[in-house]
Amino acid sequence: QVQLVESGGGLVQTGGSLRLSCAASRNIVRINYAGWYRQAPGKKRELVAEIGTTDKINYADFVNGRFTISRDNSKSTVYLQMNALRPEDTATYYCNLGIITVDDAFDSWGQGIQVTVSS
Repeated sequence: QVQLVESGGGLVQTGGSLRLSCAASRNIVRINYAGWYRQAPGKKRELVAEIGTTDKINYADFVNGRFTISRDNSKSTVYLQMNALRPEDTATYYCNLGIITVDDAFDSWGQGIQVTVSS
């Protein structure tokens, strides 16, 4: 099993920025798939951004150019840079990685990290 550790969340004012990180707990060969999702209270979990094997990136419509997803296989880490944050971005953010190790493949989820944007 591969554990994912998320960091970088917190409280920020409207218009501010945060960078979320999602790091795998062990060395990996590569990250095939990386996705950031979020869930606000009373709402369903929704996709924020994802990057696939061929580096094709997909963003939710609400991102509107404000967020950037990236991955660093050498550091076994995926990032979500969030700029121009709005109160409606307040949610728990989760990373989901499709990981290849030397001897196996895993689909892992992070524990979730809170992002709160004050108005």
